[in-house]
Amino acid sequence: MLKIDTTQKLELTKAEMKEYGYKVVDAIVSHFDTQNQKLPVAAASRQEMDQLFLEDVPEKSTDAHKVLDFVLENVMTQSNIVTHPKSFSFVPGPSNYISAMADSLASGFNIFSGGWAGSPAAAEMEIVTMNWLLKMYGFPVKKGGGIFTSGGSMANLTAIITARKVKCGDDFSKAVIYLSDQAHSSNIKAIRVAGFRKEQIRIIPTDSEFKFSLNKLKNAIAKDSLEGLQPFCLIATAGTTNTGTVDQLSELAAICKKEKIWYHIDGAYGAAAILANNGKQLLKGIEKADSITVDPHKWFYQPYEIGCLLVRNHRWLKGTFTEKPEYLRDIEGNTSEINFYDHGIELTRRFRALKFYMSIKTFGLKAFRKAITYNIKLAEETESFLRKSSNWEVISPATLAVINFRYNPIGNALSEKKLDALNQYISAQVVSSQKALLVTTVLNKQVVLRMCLINPRTTMQDVKETITLCESFAGDK
Repeated sequence: MLKIDTTQKLELTKAEMKEYGYKVVDAIVSHFDTQNQKLPVAAASRQEMDQLFLEDVPEKSTDAHKVLDFVLENVMTQSNIVTHPKSFSFVPGPSNYISAMADSLASGFNIFSGGWAGSPAAAEMEIVTMNWLLKMYGFPVKKGGGIFTSGGSMANLTAIITARKVKCGDDFSKAVIYLSDQAHSSNIKAIRVAGFRKEQIRIIPTDSEFKFSLNKLKNAIAKDSLEGLQPFCLIATAGTTNTGTVDQLSELAAICKKEKIWYHIDGAYGAAAILANNGKQLLKGIEKADSITVDPHKWFYQPYEIGCLLVRNHRWLKGTFTEKPEYLRDIEGNTSEINFYDHGIELTRRFRALKFYMSIKTFGLKAFRKAITYNIKLAEETESFLRKSSNWEVISPATLAVINFRYNPIGNALSEKKLDALNQYISAQVVSSQKALLVTTVLNKQVVLRMCLINPRTTMQDVKETITLCESFAGDK
């Protein structure tokens, strides 16, 4: 009889698990409690990281607490703190403690969230939270549907694959897809992964407000139709990464309806702003989309990873992604028991709905509304502060908590090239100081500093201190 070596069970005793678990929770609580006092930026070279971590795979065991201590000391301290109030770059991930603990539960119980038979509760919770989102965006709850994904990139890919299937069937050789020059790069990646050639992609220039140029879009569609091509999908953006700009959603919806084009709105960044009154006005027309990408690990304050795709008709997803292999033949339930592996690319899926559910239930949607409204107003206050200074020029006004500006003192005699170099220098010095994460982007061929202010713990004092830091480095040049 085969004997079991106790070490092969990969187990700890109950007492050991408790002691280890308490230590992990204590570390997470300490992080949430002290993160504001830490430096938000980590900096290390590949050589330094190799010296710290590089080793052959260990054959023998190491004390669990020694491994944990090593990780806490060397891994968690060598990563940017994207939850820090002075983490302004890219799109920060503010997170929240309840959702972090929910992720621990999902992983600890190792719940399979692919199909109903694997976990009826997990599937039902995804249905419930998806219905919450469908209602938020004005989609039909009975007919509409959706799926949680790893993030906005996978949600956009899922949308494009679905649009391709619904609009083109199996032959998409003449299909053409339209998006603006401010659309997120994940869309281009998704289009290429979906098998479209470069010549099937139309990148439409934006206007002076960084929105779709409607006339140029109409011209492109007309030209493609006359040439015998198939305009099949348009990707609008609700909150561009660069400027927070929202495209003309209602006008674009009318174009898509007239031309029978699939209308996808990438709201990975800005769609959550629908919870704020001023955000809701900017997002008017979002309810007219065929599909919407929402990214809860951004402005819904969830930990990585949780993205979401909503569609007007849930049958579109099932008709695109359902496969019936022999090993799944015994677990098909009735039509109301949704198997989410039939609605997307992943078969194996983690229980993403749990953290969204638990945080909304715990804090209430009203708290999220207040946080998002605060973020929008903070960016507007930042704009007002900058406009009162003789040192700063606002390049793109505060829109959905994003603002772009550059150091350009009144009366300076610097050329555009030198101004670009100066602002790039300011950013580099700020990041090198590790006191704030503030990087540049390019707008109207100008290098500008960009702040994304979606952290509900960021204060105006944090902003002012960072601006003062920028000015101190500008004085070095």
